[in-house]
Amino acid sequence: MLDFTGQVAIVTGAGNGLGRRYALDLAARGARVVANDIGVGVDGVANDDSPARRVVEEIRAAGGEAVAAEASVASLAGGEAVVAQAVAAFGRLDVLVNNAGIARTNHFTDVRYADVEASLSVHLLGAFHLLLPAWRHFVAQGGGAVVNTTSAVGVFGQQRSSVYAAGKMGVVGLTRVLALEGTAHGVRVNAIAPVAQSRMAADVYGRLNDKLDPAFVSAVVLALAHPSATVTGEVISAGGGRVSRLLLAATEGHFDPSLDDESAAAVLSEVAADERVAAVPSCAMDEIDLIRANYPDLADFRMAPR
Repeated sequence: MLDFTGQVAIVTGAGNGLGRRYALDLAARGARVVANDIGVGVDGVANDDSPARRVVEEIRAAGGEAVAAEASVASLAGGEAVVAQAVAAFGRLDVLVNNAGIARTNHFTDVRYADVEASLSVHLLGAFHLLLPAWRHFVAQGGGAVVNTTSAVGVFGQQRSSVYAAGKMGVVGLTRVLALEGTAHGVRVNAIAPVAQSRMAADVYGRLNDKLDPAFVSAVVLALAHPSATVTGEVISAGGGRVSRLLLAATEGHFDPSLDDESAAAVLSEVAADERVAAVPSCAMDEIDLIRANYPDLADFRMAPR
């Protein structure tokens, strides 16, 4: 097993499902864990449950160290409170797993703005609410690891998931930028796109569900979070024992130095169907450099990452 002795980890949404598995597995490997959960249903509506405390009891019963944090990630004050609790309880912070999420699925014609606010406040803003205070600690101590949670639904799309997908794709952009900025400070930032049995997934996977033990995803989350890892800025799909890299790629495309609206219209369908990958950019400037490469007079002017 990977050794997390001396490490302090926050796991949001740690009361059930994947978050619970992450928290238990990190603790079993020596990490001191802050289990964050406010006790809500999959729709984000509060109930009287105290799942974070139950997970902490499980960890302690197995000989581990953990505290329950019951502030909501849906507010900046809540995120700051969770990070402050980790530092107060254990003196440092090494790992942040942004896992908390809710599900409010609807065709777009039936989406209410309240659903937009509720979903984004947890999935996308919730990541910011933890990262803003956590980042200060990571930079000050010269390192840390972040595992954000995205979804194939955000990357590739899925009906009835417009709000959820928007938040999850936002997490991809956040992950990519923070990985670039974190390199100078020893902070690694990746995103996991999990496929597993969970309350939120319910019966989505049908007969495949029995193959999707959360332990498979947890293994990859721990690998990403461990100090020995070197990977950063990646979106990793994990489920059922399969691990893969989800790519954002640029195709070869079509170049015409005299392009106008009529010629663009003539080639648009061809461009949209093009699957010939020209590059997997590591940042926006890498993609823009594909334009520059079409101009011979700029051969000595490669776009520089910044």
